[in-house]
Amino acid sequence: QVQLVESGGGLVQAGGSLRLSCVASGIIFRSYAMGWFRQAPGKEREFVAGTSWSGESSWYADSVKGRFTISRDNPKNTVYLQMNSLKSEDTGAYFCHAVVGRGPLNPRNWGQGTQVTVSS
Repeated sequence: QVQLVESGGGLVQAGGSLRLSCVASGIIFRSYAMGWFRQAPGKEREFVAGTSWSGESSWYADSVKGRFTISRDNPKNTVYLQMNSLKSEDTGAYFCHAVVGRGPLNPRNWGQGTQVTVSS
């Protein structure tokens, strides 16, 4: 059974930084592209960033390009999201998932997420 455990969220002032982590189990982690999604209150879950299985390629939503960096450590089954220059509109619950392009591989299976709150 696939398990995704996100951590690293918190309350931060606008302009600050956070680093999120996600540990995956139950999958051959190095075989999958991985990504981050977020969901603000009252809004649909949206794609934030993705990285190829090797970590050599990455892609981002326009809203975070230049501010967020996704990376992965395959031996640790972990994907990271470094978030800099945070804005109030970055507030939301953040989730990691295996991805196909900008979509989740299995949209019925999500972790508990980690909450990011950016105060202005």
